[in-house]
Parts: sequence; structure tokens; C-alpha cells
Amino acid sequence: MLLTEEAPARPRTIDPAFRRDILDGLAREPKATPPIWFYDRRGSELFEQITDLPEYYPTRTETALLKAHGLDFARAVGEGRAVVEFGAGSSRKTPHLLRAIRPAAYVPIDISGDFLQASSAQLAGDFPELPVLPVVGDFNQPLDLPREIAGMPRLGFFPGSTIGNMEPDAAVDLLRAMRRLLGEDAMLLIGMDRIKDRDRLIAAYDDAQGVTAAFNLNLIERINRELEGDLPIDGFSHRAVWNDEKARIEMHLEAVRPLHFHVAGACFHMDAGETIHTESSHKYGTRDERLLLRAGGWEPVEEWTDDEGLFGLVLAKAG
Repeated sequence: MLLTEEAPARPRTIDPAFRRDILDGLAREPKATPPIWFYDRRGSELFEQITDLPEYYPTRTETALLKAHGLDFARAVGEGRAVVEFGAGSSRKTPHLLRAIRPAAYVPIDISGDFLQASSAQLAGDFPELPVLPVVGDFNQPLDLPREIAGMPRLGFFPGSTIGNMEPDAAVDLLRAMRRLLGEDAMLLIGMDRIKDRDRLIAAYDDAQGVTAAFNLNLIERINRELEGDLPIDGFSHRAVWNDEKARIEMHLEAVRPLHFHVAGACFHMDAGETIHTESSHKYGTRDERLLLRAGGWEPVEEWTDDEGLFGLVLAKAG
């Protein structure tokens, strides 16, 4: 190639799973898309901003529990386990756990590769003697753990009440998959958000600064960018509602006017007021959380919660 020639443009690759999930979700009645697709790099950055908002109690409450109960974790878990974190994100809460239990290795799993590599590098610098072995992937799909932790007892770490984003049947399936992946002697430390006052819940998912709205609307921008969509950003508004029957907060993108748009060559229509259901966040009572864990193959061992009972950290062992 001559030096003056321009290199040919690299074809843009489309994630086939993203394409399938979005097309299937938009074709459904009512429309709904899986929340995993929020987390491109911009979505991951916006979620980190959400966790710092005054209305968003889960992150600061769970972080306080991790700081306060380090000795309890060390006693219950023991040293020398490989910590496997599902949906690691920025791993901001993880250092509190790692300092407390002194693990043999740390394996963060996340679907956002760029974000994961950056946070893993930061954590490796903070814990220079700890092997940090990131895995880029969707923890809802089959995964292989690094061979470096073969033979080590494992502690699964699933903070943030991410389990609440799943329908109960899917949550049970995921817990069973974690049980298989982590092995016979495994333990699991999992965050569970509690049922509480409706207004407090809605405020946590519809903040005054509009960061959660931007997070929700970023899905539209991602669809337009990656799937050749032409959805009008100003054609949608963010909605957060409490579904009392199902004990969950729901996030929706609501059409503010009749819309016609295209995604990956397919045509869609939405009436004014029609929504795309983009996320659910189930909240649990203590009985329900234990039933869920047992159905997923885990036996609850111990639980820690804050004084207001907003949020719980549950430690379970493989059943």
C-alpha cells in the first residue's frame, strides 16, 4: 500500500445478541428490552453517577455495611478464597471486602470490556500482591473462570441488588448457574434491596438531577448508533413507577407523541403514551429473599442490614 493511500474503513460490527434482543423486544406487546444493554461505556459511566446521587440509597447503604462488618465477613468466609464478582462495574465497593477477607485471587466479570479493564488496573495497583484476573462477558451466559483459580474455594460477590433486575424465575436460574460455576465449597455474598416506602423508592429511580433519565435515554442513543436506528431522542421521556403487585420499581421509556422509526432495517410504531419497559428492580422481604436463594441452590448463613432496614447483605453457602 502506498503511504499516500487511505486505509480502507473497517466495517462496523454489530453485536448479534444486542440486535436480536432489541428487535425482539420492540416487536413485543408490550415492548420491553433487557436491562443488560444499558451498559455500554456511557451507560456504565452514568450508572456510576447514579450511585452517588442523594436519592440513591442502595450504594451508600451497602458500602457502609461492607465497611462496618469486615471482621464478620472474615470470620464467616475465612481467608484464601478466590472472590468472583458478577457485574463488577467500577468495583468501588470491592476493596472493603478484599481488605477484610484477604482472598487468594480476584476475578471481576463485566460485559463492558473497556470499563472493566480500567477498573481492574486500578484495583491491581491498590492491591499489588493480589492476582486480579478480569473476565469480559455476560454473567447470564455460560462462562469459563480463569485457570489460575482452579482448585481454590470461591466466594461469589453479587452486590448492588442486581439480582432484583431479573424476573424471579430468571433470578433462580442465575443463582443455580452461579452455584454450578463456583463449585461445591462455594459461598455467595449478595446484596438484596428491601421493600420500603413507595415515594422513597420512586425518588431513587427518578432523581431530581435527571441522571437516571439520561441513563435510560442512553439506550435510545446506543440503538441509534449501533443498530442504524432513527429513534428521536426527544420523542421519549423517562418514567419510574412502583408495581405493588410484583413488588418492583419499573423503568420505562414513554413515547411523548406518535412515533415511527427504524432499527436494523425493521419498522416500528408507537402510540403516544406507549412505553418500552427497560428495567425492573424487584424488592424483597426477608422471607422472600431466603426462599429465592434456597430455590437457587444456596442456603442462607448470615445477614447484615442497616438500622433502617433499607438494604441487606446475605451470605449463603452452596446447598
